[in-house]
Amino acid sequence: MASKLVQYVVVRGDLLRSMSWPTGAVIAQACHACSAVIWLFKDDPNTIEYAKDIDHMHKVVLEAKDEEQLNNISMALTADNIDHKLWIEQPENYVTCLATKPYTKDQIQKYFKKLKLFK
Repeated sequence: MASKLVQYVVVRGDLLRSMSWPTGAVIAQACHACSAVIWLFKDDPNTIEYAKDIDHMHKVVLEAKDEEQLNNISMALTADNIDHKLWIEQPENYVTCLATKPYTKDQIQKYFKKLKLFK
């Protein structure tokens, strides 16, 4: 089952383009969100199964154009009880990234179909 589980990560592209964040800082946002969501849902059966084979975890990293789009995705996930973590960088209070807990692709792919891979 672990190979069928996927974690979606959505990062704001405007952090690089219009806000001129360093690439490493943007990557750190994704790392924060992934670490946080795995910790928050560490006792969830999907998370436990996903972490059993850490050398074969599957993540899909996508790009949101801006904060508004990222917030809209988070609201849709929340409305449908899809567990995720919306990362808000402090002390700046910037919404930067979100990561889902591991789900099967068919359970959550529909929320991310309109997004492109992060570049």
